[in-house]
Amino acid sequence: MPHTAARFLAEGPRVGIRPFTREDGAEFTARVRESEDLHHPWLFPPATAEAYAAYARRLIEDPAKAGFLVCEKEAGTLAGFVNINNIVHGAFRSGALGYGAFAHAAGRGLMREGLDLVIGYAFGPMRLHRLEINVQPLNTASIALARACGFRLEGFSPDMLFIDGAWRDHERWALTAGMRA
Repeated sequence: MPHTAARFLAEGPRVGIRPFTREDGAEFTARVRESEDLHHPWLFPPATAEAYAAYARRLIEDPAKAGFLVCEKEAGTLAGFVNINNIVHGAFRSGALGYGAFAHAAGRGLMREGLDLVIGYAFGPMRLHRLEINVQPLNTASIALARACGFRLEGFSPDMLFIDGAWRDHERWALTAGMRA
């Protein structure tokens, strides 16, 4: 089903972003299955209806999370997703980004546009001050996207996250609202 601009939280020339819904499960999981080779070994989004239901529920109900679908405006299809996790308000006003493109959209600049929209939304209506991306050092596509959106490399965290059966090193990339001004 095509998604209309009225449903977008923000939009650019080719994509709009909107929150996850429970009804997106069939398209989301089909896109995940099509994108297995692209995502492995970096990312393991939900590929079944049951896994998607639990994933979407957390993004919808947990105030420390916000999930955004990147949608192609012309076709109305899902191009990817961006999640803000570990949202902390108060003096910190920060969140950690996770994202993934779907195979049919990879390399077309759609995620660059979508991530930029999410950043603007996070620093605008969500009133966050800092966003962080943690990336495995060999994930060159993810690092290129972080760089393209203005993130700076801040450090290296050995054995940071348990992914694909092992503790993985990560680079820490960050962006503050002031860096976008």
